Amino acid sequence: MALYSEKVMDHFRNPRNVGKLEDADGVGEVGNAKCGDIMRMYIKVDPATQIITDVKFNTFGCGSAIATSSMATELIKGKPISEALALSNKAVVEALDGLPAQKLHCSVLAEEAVRAAVRDYFDRSGIPYGDELRECPGHCDTCGHEHG
Repeated sequence: MALYSEKVMDHFRNPRNVGKLEDADGVGEVGNAKCGDIMRMYIKVDPATQIITDVKFNTFGCGSAIATSSMATELIKGKPISEALALSNKAVVEALDGLPAQKLHCSVLAEEAVRAAVRDYFDRSGIPYGDELRECPGHCDTCGHEHG
């Protein structure tokens, strides 16, 4: 069996939504010091509908980090903020037809980058939020992530 699925390789070779949104409504940056991956996610939100009308990312990291960033943007583009907040690392992995166990942390970073961008959008817009948008403390039993 191949180490990486065709979808992972496709999103690595041909990442979607790469770049920077100069007029972003929310920007989230996350990183993993252990592996050196850094993801920055930009979102543009229609204030009337709360739909993410555009999303871009810049990722410095391995192929899995690029692929998970790309897939995460595809999964939230055109969707309401509420659906972006519901995006899980498991959903990203499933959409990519799997990741090797040692690369699951990349999907966690993609989820966290989306949540950080939404949190920034809420902060900039003065929209209150609860504990669901607090930063992940890094304890698997607390956040529900499958940390690698």
